[in-house]
Amino acid sequence: GAGGAAGAITVLAAADPANPFGSALPWPARPGEVPGAHRPGRKAGAVVVLSGGKLVLYVERGGKTLLSWTTDRGVLAAAAAGLVEAVRAGALGRLTVERADGSGVYESPLAQALADAGFRPTPRGLRLRG
Repeated sequence: GAGGAAGAITVLAAADPANPFGSALPWPARPGEVPGAHRPGRKAGAVVVLSGGKLVLYVERGGKTLLSWTTDRGVLAAAAAGLVEAVRAGALGRLTVERADGSGVYESPLAQALADAGFRPTPRGLRLRG
């Protein structure tokens, strides 16, 4: 396993009162974010993945778009594994990630973390079923 590389992973609905971002705290800027880029929001069906209370991933409803706040491979691997656990536990429906951080998912460093965690490549994107 990643062994202490990441803090405790929490997967929450973006609109959950337990998610501080977008209410008590502003959504943090993403590394290398360009103006006009896709932004997170407290939207129905969207999910956030936190590591030790820090925002790591934001997943749009259905997984179509994924945003990340770290390039740390250990943290990304743990966050991707947390997403897989949430889907398999029935907390989330099937996800198909088509875009990550503004580019096609297959051009993103996130693709490897998602594939390693159990997402499967399809022509549309990386898919995970419950």
